[in-house]
Amino acid sequence: MSRNFLRAETSPYLLQHADNPVHWRPWGEEALAAAKKEKKPILLSVGYAACHWCHVMAHESFEDEGVAAVMNEHFVNIKVDREERPDIDAIYMSALHLLGQQGGWPLTMFLTPEGEPFWGGTYFPKDAAYGRPGFTDVLTEVARIFREEPAKVYKNRTALTKALEEQSATARPGEPTPQVPVVVAEKLAELMDPENGGIRGAPKFPQVPLLTLLWRAHLRTGRDEFAAPVTRALDHMSEGGIYDHLGGGFARYSVDEFWLAPHFEKMLYDNALLIDLLTLVWAETKKPLYERRVRETIEWIAREMTVDGGAFAASLDADSEGVEGKFYVWSEAEIDNLFTPGEATLFKRFYGVTGEGNWEHTNILNRLARADAPVTAEEEAALDPLKARAFAERDLRVKPGFDDKVLADWNGLAIAALARAGAAFGEDEWVEMAASAFRFVMETMRPETNGHGRLHHAWREARLQHIAMADDLANMADAAIALAEATGDEGYVAEAESLIAELDAHYRDTANGGYFFTADDAPALIVRRRTVADDATPAANGTLPGTLTKLALLTGKADYFDRADEVIRSFAGELQQNIFPLGSYIASLDTRLRPAQVVLIGSVAETADLAAAVFATSCPARVLMRVADGTVLPQGHPAHGKTALDGKPTAYVCAGETCSLPVTEVDALVEELKRARAG
Repeated sequence: MSRNFLRAETSPYLLQHADNPVHWRPWGEEALAAAKKEKKPILLSVGYAACHWCHVMAHESFEDEGVAAVMNEHFVNIKVDREERPDIDAIYMSALHLLGQQGGWPLTMFLTPEGEPFWGGTYFPKDAAYGRPGFTDVLTEVARIFREEPAKVYKNRTALTKALEEQSATARPGEPTPQVPVVVAEKLAELMDPENGGIRGAPKFPQVPLLTLLWRAHLRTGRDEFAAPVTRALDHMSEGGIYDHLGGGFARYSVDEFWLAPHFEKMLYDNALLIDLLTLVWAETKKPLYERRVRETIEWIAREMTVDGGAFAASLDADSEGVEGKFYVWSEAEIDNLFTPGEATLFKRFYGVTGEGNWEHTNILNRLARADAPVTAEEEAALDPLKARAFAERDLRVKPGFDDKVLADWNGLAIAALARAGAAFGEDEWVEMAASAFRFVMETMRPETNGHGRLHHAWREARLQHIAMADDLANMADAAIALAEATGDEGYVAEAESLIAELDAHYRDTANGGYFFTADDAPALIVRRRTVADDATPAANGTLPGTLTKLALLTGKADYFDRADEVIRSFAGELQQNIFPLGSYIASLDTRLRPAQVVLIGSVAETADLAAAVFATSCPARVLMRVADGTVLPQGHPAHGKTALDGKPTAYVCAGETCSLPVTEVDALVEELKRARAG
């Protein structure tokens, strides 16, 4: 039967295409069987709901009856939401890279009926433009080659499939030296933009794992050349157009080198990672700008990104009314009409509003002129009521599309960030937001299967989709540890252990070490990926050594140390290949080499002041546990036998096999922690 099959899906992105004249199918056995039966190649189109160029290609081609007729005649057409199926996206994006092309979305790949890639690209205009061939011409030529030149198709698909298999199967083990984190930071520092922050050139992505690595090197060494690129990037991002100055939250990236003009989509994962980094750097610098951006971004998540049940939605679109950025930009006349002349002058001066505009004859609000000269508290106070009025006015506009699906991996990132920020800033409400989202994921998205919970990747409209990927479990385990630290509830440690047990049961690579991206009982794809490379989000094999290290310290179970070491050694050879995607892995190595464990003796209430001081100190390799006085820690624990001093709430800061003297005063505890973080 030839028709569009997307109406029964839950993904907002797939549902956007449910009325296309293209006979789209979701990925699955039925689609592959149809391709084999009809002896047609597969056209695989991968995108996501907030993707601007995905919308452009949809309007130009997928909604066009003529283009759809060519697609339907020559191909079995499969549409995939990359957020719902990151496993599929990763495989075919890797294939595109192997073809020597730069990646991006929409991803357009041509496959054999067995799902093997033989050619592809990204965005194709309907008619030849931008140096790209027209999409209809591409379709007819690919269909011709598939029919008339099968040897060419065979050669391409064989080479690509073999290369994809080798990527996942190749093991590059080794033994990284303790100097690796600082040596890599030295290389990264040379690549940073000294004026605007971030890696030189355009486009500019936040690159949080790399900035975090630089910050860790600064804390370890005290060297300012590692701190300066981080604070400069955060200053310019926080004052740039990539930040939503009225509603809070960061866009995905800037198309220029100045952080001015974003692609306007706002993703949960970017904001989670930036909240975490801003909190970490604020804890050392106490910059009011960083605190303000954390607060505003969390307010945005609470107001616009929280779904019924307490979990967090995926994204807000770049487009509204079919126009990129329309919801966010302003004309000078709109500002003049909204405020009194004096207010308008003040607002325009601070937010860079002019008659000619700074982007496509409109104005993206920004404060880049003050990125290196911080706005004072008095100036912020004068601007706050004007921002509130502009926000209320903007709220009357047609809003961007909202992708309300819940993704376990992105929620894990957000839960951890909220828990850590809530603890650092003393905001119990943020910790409770994190706890609510954690409960939703663990109770709603982890149903019992054969007596064991099995986490799923996506949820929307009361429907679960797809067994979890490794990133889902890794991020939720980190979230559980963050909540255990923030609340003192040891039940979260048990939850983290259960998530790691699920990883071990279904994802572990017993031959080469580390973890596969997909479960051993998930529907098979052409390869089973195993990677340590961060993508838009951190890779599980990158984050897990740090998480396993913290679990070992919290539980006293040395086998978690062994597991962390196994993952580190399994991918150490990658350090000789390309350091850019290894930020999370190297940060985990840093945690494994020099963790700082804080043991607080006393109840949660009794140790609250000591805990607050720990949370407000920048120490990313720290793990905190509370034990009641008289509790006997395991024999091998460095704090074994330690007790409260004179019956007071007491802290011990432990590094390696040794602990500090007992500490009962906040200032002394902070000094001990800073000494420990320097290794």
